[in-house]
This record gives sequence, C-alpha cells and structure tokens, in this order.
Amino acid sequence: MDVITIRDESIKLGQLLKLHGVAEDGAMAKDLIAAGDVRVNGVVETRRGATIHLGDRVEALGEVFEVSAE
Repeated sequence: MDVITIRDESIKLGQLLKLHGVAEDGAMAKDLIAAGDVRVNGVVETRRGATIHLGDRVEALGEVFEVSAE
C-alpha cells in the first residue's frame, strides 16, 4: 500500500487522485468517481469534492493508498 503525504489535515478526493497519479487530470478523476470506481475506507464514494482526512484509505483502479501528514 502506498502512502500519500499532504501538507494540510485534509484534501478533496479529486485532488488526491490526481496527486497520486491514478487520474491524469480532473476530468478522469471525475469520471472514476462518478462510475463508482473509488472507495474511501471501504465505502464507494461518488462525490469528487468529498473531504479526505489523514489516515483515510483510498482504493481506485487497483491501487490502494493511505493519506499521511508531511
């Protein structure tokens, strides 16, 4: 499992997918999320603007990663 470090205590889901590289751009992130292909802490998340917090686990396109502080 990868660890993605962020500066703040939270990040929007669409931004996180781009930061990790799962999504090449915002449009791809939006499509993945809308299709139900993204899980946060094991639950399908369909809101691109969902707030992801430190310690959350995200799964998308077979990738699993956790959010950590810098």
